[in-house]
Amino acid sequence: MNDRAKPSRALTRRGFIQASALAATGAAAAISNVTHAAVAAAPATENPASSAPAALPCGRIGKASISRLLLGGNLISGTMHARDLKYSGALFRAYVTEQKLMETLRLAEEHGINTVFETGANYVHRYNREFRGQMQFIPHIEVQAGQSDQVLSDHIKQQVDTGAVALYVWGLSADRLVQAGAVDRIHKAVEMAKAHGLPVGVGGHSLLVPMACEKDRVPCDFYVKTLHSDDYPSATPKPLRKEFIWLDGGQGWYDNMWCINPEETIAFMKTVTKPWLAFKVLAAGAIYPREAFPYAFKNGADFIAVGMFDFQIKENCELAAKVLRLVQISNRAPAV
Repeated sequence: MNDRAKPSRALTRRGFIQASALAATGAAAAISNVTHAAVAAAPATENPASSAPAALPCGRIGKASISRLLLGGNLISGTMHARDLKYSGALFRAYVTEQKLMETLRLAEEHGINTVFETGANYVHRYNREFRGQMQFIPHIEVQAGQSDQVLSDHIKQQVDTGAVALYVWGLSADRLVQAGAVDRIHKAVEMAKAHGLPVGVGGHSLLVPMACEKDRVPCDFYVKTLHSDDYPSATPKPLRKEFIWLDGGQGWYDNMWCINPEETIAFMKTVTKPWLAFKVLAAGAIYPREAFPYAFKNGADFIAVGMFDFQIKENCELAAKVLRLVQISNRAPAV
């Protein structure tokens, strides 16, 4: 051994952890900088979607042209359903920075998605303003049985002012109102919202919601209804299923079963003439898109809303376009 050379220091567990932490911090900073630079550079002179026209088909609801695949707002606003995985919320928040959200919106528009569904208005506005995007937004209306008409009117106006191209009565609100026998409140909310000249839908996790709306002739323009198969391992066993289990909880429910009766849903929605936007089609990630997208479109959905991370968008858009080429969509939401 060279007399001037010092023996190398043994790698202790503490040293390894410290070195790894420093490396991870540096890598995270580098990724963040690269992501922000990529988003900022992409739309420097024009709408990012204009450079590569996508083949993702659109349909019409009212005057709005809406991509058949919408970007679900939960992963934009910071909410996610993940069965019983307790760490997933923290993991999501660590990964999806504001820069990552901007990149996600850019990728979505670049691949043909033109509408964000339900939540995330602030991020949509920021993206459109700072990066010259043209992303549309469909917010929900929260309706309560004891809510005054003035409070509801002010809330609807606030949602309209987000730049909405359509509105819909939030699924949880409609579920609770139908459960309480207050369908008249849904009727009132739809009438008040339609006064703003936008198409208005009604959402629901329970099939009883569109059934009640059709029976009571609620003048909505479209429905928003959950749809997914029920044969995945963590699905609530049939003997334990009950209406509104997602509201009340119960044995066998793991925050990922939102359509307890898919066959009945499919059969009833075939009798409805209004367009239908299906959501929760992946059952909180329990079902692959390659299985869920054909299932939804083949069984009557005119549109699907899907929460997606940035790395899922390209593949999902290509899959949706392929499925839509093979499936004939009804004329409830005419092609654009």
